[in-house]
Amino acid sequence: MALSIQTQRLHLRELSPVHDAANMLALLNDPGFIAGIADRNVRTEAEAREYLAHWQGAQYASVGFGHYAIELRQGGNFIGTAGLIQRADLTLPDIGYALLSAHHGCGYAEEAARAVMTHARETLGLPGVCGIVSPGNAASVRLLEKLGLRREGEYVMAAEREPLAYYAVSF
Repeated sequence: MALSIQTQRLHLRELSPVHDAANMLALLNDPGFIAGIADRNVRTEAEAREYLAHWQGAQYASVGFGHYAIELRQGGNFIGTAGLIQRADLTLPDIGYALLSAHHGCGYAEEAARAVMTHARETLGLPGVCGIVSPGNAASVRLLEKLGLRREGEYVMAAEREPLAYYAVSF
């Protein structure tokens, strides 16, 4: 059965390459996504479908979790993604979130991330989660800290020039 998480204002569900290509294309090209995360160089719906199939499909198939579409419960509009990514070089899964810029500042990222953490702890039985973030991304740093994650060092990704801040929390 496909994942479905309800919060007070949000519905989280598995992403679909077929149904979410246009949504992901918009998110991946949102100025806030590019500034806060990276430019993934996805410019067409076909590229977005391919991106979702490889990025999400591989996670769902190999570890049983991944990122999920965030939709508003009222109206059903797609506003971003939140979830977990198991990186090969990290013990704990990496919690992440990205919202379309029009939905920043409404508390949606925190609400979605708390739901993902509850799912990770209560349903998946994970021992904790980590978060990696550019130290200059003040909003994401604040959110990780509000979620109870604490800075434990640095993390270097192959594609990044600068080390990222590494946060973690045990359940």
